[in-house]
Amino acid sequence: MSAEAIRFAQFDWRGQPLRLEYQWVGDAASAQPPVVFLHEGLGSVAMWKDFPERMCTEHSLRGLVFSRYGYGGSTPRPPDERWTPAFMHAQAHEVLPLLFAQLQITRPWLFGHSDGGSIALLHAAKFDVAGIVVVAPHILVEDVSIASIEQARTAYETTDLRARLARYHADPDSAFRGWNDIWLAPAFRDWDIRAELDTITCPVLAVQGEDDEYGTLAQIRGIQARLPKTRLLVIPKCGHSPHRDQPALLASQAARFIHEHPTP
Repeated sequence: MSAEAIRFAQFDWRGQPLRLEYQWVGDAASAQPPVVFLHEGLGSVAMWKDFPERMCTEHSLRGLVFSRYGYGGSTPRPPDERWTPAFMHAQAHEVLPLLFAQLQITRPWLFGHSDGGSIALLHAAKFDVAGIVVVAPHILVEDVSIASIEQARTAYETTDLRARLARYHADPDSAFRGWNDIWLAPAFRDWDIRAELDTITCPVLAVQGEDDEYGTLAQIRGIQARLPKTRLLVIPKCGHSPHRDQPALLASQAARFIHEHPTP
């Protein structure tokens, strides 16, 4: 296995200093562009566990894992800050370009899970990337998503979920409330990025578990409806997190897709 030490990127965003933790994993000599892993709405560098490292090491890829603003060891969200329905657009169109410029990353592959998948789609719609792998992405809000996120709020307030999240986030309230509050806000019910997908020109692999508790297959089928060349992978006996439920299958299929589309 090959993982470097955690480092921190620091830059200003919207007039405020941001400090984002990141880690390089995998094969530093890979001929492919780096694969940037974009975590879910409750994710972080640590929350991925060893999936990015294993995928990249076993399939001759170089990977970058980082925690977004508000997550992991990165700058926490102030308690009084409330995200807007454009919070994923801000990450895709503003923060990612700043991070890539600092780390001198050009035309990467994006591997996004859940909210991270949506961010990957939004970034690819405006910026040049080698390709994207989106796992359980959201392109619109479904009732099943809201129901599961409501259940998560109840669990956070009545069980040990907060303590468990504290293993992966320096400020678990920042991570949970930022994500949970905006997804359950009435204004977010109209969130829909389908029309924005039309400008994506890079290769797309869209993956979802058959038993995803946060979204139906309408999510990835909706991507293919806008982008007919999208390759779909539906994984049986798998929920919202294929990298935990079916890690070997997901890693092999994602790596194969990346290697099938070499970058000039």
